[in-house]
Amino acid sequence: MATTDDSLDGMTEPCSACGTDTLHEVSVQIRTESVKDENAQFSREPYRVAECQRCGERSSQRMNNA
Repeated sequence: MATTDDSLDGMTEPCSACGTDTLHEVSVQIRTESVKDENAQFSREPYRVAECQRCGERSSQRMNNA
């Protein structure tokens, strides 16, 4: 789980590569999942993307698992 700490400037969360809680830059990206052009406009989904500021490891998680 991501946490905040007044002594740090940002969000910390576990990093599988570093093995500790580290600062992460977190963003939301809209990704197109369909490879067909005619359905692409209906297949956009939000993803949470987190990048470790220590080692650069990136992870993404689909936010709509309907």
